[in-house]
Amino acid sequence: MKFSYFFFPVIFVFFISCGGSADIIVAPENDAPVAKIEEKILSEHGNKRIDNYFWMRLSDEQKNATTPDAQTQEVLDYLNAENDYLKKKMAHTDTLQDKLYKEIIARFDPDETSIPVVENGYSYYDRYEENQDYPLWCRRKKNEKAKEEILLNGPDLGNNLDYFEMGGYSVSPDNQLLVYGVDTISRRNYTLFVKNISTEKIFDDRIENTSGYAVWANDNKTIFYTQRDPQTLRECFIYKHVLGTKQSDDVLVFEEKDETFSCDVYKSKSKRFIMISSYQTISTEYLFIDANKPNSPLTIVQPRQRGLEYCVEDYGTDFYIVTNDSAKNFRLMKTPIAKSTKENWTEVIPHRENVLLEGIEIFNEHLVVTERKNGLTQLRVIKWSDKSEHYIEFTDPAYMTYNHDNLDFNTSQLRYTYTSLTTPFTTFEYNLNTKEKIVLKKDLVIDDNFSSENYVSERLYAKADDGTEIPISIVYKKGLELHGENPLLLYSYGSYGANTEAYFSSARLSLLDRGFVFAMAHVRGGQEMGRHWYEDGKLLKKKNTFTDFIDCAEFLIEKKYTSKEHLYASGGSAGGLLMGAVTNMRPELWNGVIAAVPFVDVVSTMWDETIPLTTSEFDEWGNPKEKTFYDYMLSYSPYDNITAKAYPNMLVTTGFWDSQVQYWEPAKWVAKLRALKTDDKLLLLSCNMEVGHGGASGRYQQYKEVALEYAFLLDLEGITE
Repeated sequence: MKFSYFFFPVIFVFFISCGGSADIIVAPENDAPVAKIEEKILSEHGNKRIDNYFWMRLSDEQKNATTPDAQTQEVLDYLNAENDYLKKKMAHTDTLQDKLYKEIIARFDPDETSIPVVENGYSYYDRYEENQDYPLWCRRKKNEKAKEEILLNGPDLGNNLDYFEMGGYSVSPDNQLLVYGVDTISRRNYTLFVKNISTEKIFDDRIENTSGYAVWANDNKTIFYTQRDPQTLRECFIYKHVLGTKQSDDVLVFEEKDETFSCDVYKSKSKRFIMISSYQTISTEYLFIDANKPNSPLTIVQPRQRGLEYCVEDYGTDFYIVTNDSAKNFRLMKTPIAKSTKENWTEVIPHRENVLLEGIEIFNEHLVVTERKNGLTQLRVIKWSDKSEHYIEFTDPAYMTYNHDNLDFNTSQLRYTYTSLTTPFTTFEYNLNTKEKIVLKKDLVIDDNFSSENYVSERLYAKADDGTEIPISIVYKKGLELHGENPLLLYSYGSYGANTEAYFSSARLSLLDRGFVFAMAHVRGGQEMGRHWYEDGKLLKKKNTFTDFIDCAEFLIEKKYTSKEHLYASGGSAGGLLMGAVTNMRPELWNGVIAAVPFVDVVSTMWDETIPLTTSEFDEWGNPKEKTFYDYMLSYSPYDNITAKAYPNMLVTTGFWDSQVQYWEPAKWVAKLRALKTDDKLLLLSCNMEVGHGGASGRYQQYKEVALEYAFLLDLEGITE
């Protein structure tokens, strides 16, 4: 069926391009822009899909062209029209947005300084100066009242740039040189620079198209870095660069030829090895080079096998390997470095059905194991000498904890960070022998009315249709009466085995203090409850992610936390796919939905192997060129399942330079929703023309986007202050 403009009383105004076609049909002042329809038939597996908005897709060449061609101008006109419409429809909230933005950033410590990390005789840290979006990256000599050295001046580097992002930096073993990566486009494509720290001279060496980070060999002149495929942005090349030479002379050390894999390079904690990891969704492979001999050949730890995942740490003459080999929830193995293949592995920590082994931190006298049980992270301390062990205690019903930078082998002090829905991020130094701990830093919340005691955190469980219990982490202001009419924002992600963690947000206080309940649904597709939790929410079980989220929403309504009239949902990227799916499946369940950089055109994107990330994600979503996966994807793909019905109020955000979820996915989704939906509720598209997947750069600028999202929610609740 060819879509019409039936639902929009429009005045036809044509923008004439050199091709003579209509760009945008502009509606009267208070009506939405309507995108032109240009039918494209996509034929796959004997099935025909009609995509009326395929024309919105631009190549990188078109986006970077000095003079836009006709198609590019059409796209720009449409996106700008949507942005103008957003401004019109949200204009009455401008004062509220400004108030939200100012109160959010007022809670930050204007002169915040990170915890110093000691490495190779120096103490490294970064610090902000008041009103600056970017920090100063600094160091001092250890245990001395030495003069501060500013390694990188963020405010200067980011000055007058629409976007600025530091990829990472690495100091040479002799402490004299610095290599760092910078992205000024927001495509996560970084240029590497090398700097002499004492003279501040920037070398002529300039390395383009990298992942943003490089590591030094121990000769202080050789660096290893990862380069991307220019089309797909897949990280697939590891190069070796010698200081003072041209990038064209760099030596290719490793090429990942399998298009479903990507690769990376890093230095082991011991500084003995340059490690190369090659990975896909369900398989990994590690190789290493002696860091003292950067021209030596690569050695494979264990050759790749489909379905075999492992990661490697070295200690003494051995590698310690966390692996899923015969262990769905992973186990810990040990093997001599000289004989590292799988037949030489011996077990250190066995597999457990109810505990996921997530990682290890090795010290000279202790091993610290990160585990997850009942959806919550545990830190397990084991003493090498006598195998005695204990767990670090945590008390909140829902929380997040992780190891901080622990670069020193020869210490009994573990640094870890802890946070919960009511507890700001707090970093501790914990004595692994005595169990004593001290607070190194607790994020400051500059708000006279803030106290963790003013908020209530809970851990609840909703029952899915198949009987599975889905955890929900929830927080609200103490004293709030749960009568079923409170506004509630339900958030989730639910893909890639990435966990939705119960962390503190000072920005979120702006919702909680205005009466909102905030909840996180730990749906299948994450890995909170073990590896099976992930496997039950991917590929041909992906719909569990969506139905789990819906079941959590209905549970919260049943328990009087909220009602359909006051229930809101949010998610970003793959979580934006979740938003698209649940609005198609149960549109009446939500009063409003925020979908950030949403992955909503699943079939078309996964069919096109020239798009970044596609080939590496077949084991996450499936390959639609196989009919079984095609049919399943097509049954839930948000863009393909829009029908003529009422939808909730929606705010959709994207970035023009997004390399992970291309801007045209949310833009097409909004255009198709406009053409088909039967309601008069808000449908807003915010396209930031200067940024990519992560949104605005800078400490403060990103919160203008948060203020817009919060104003959207509060306005729907009639909250104006």
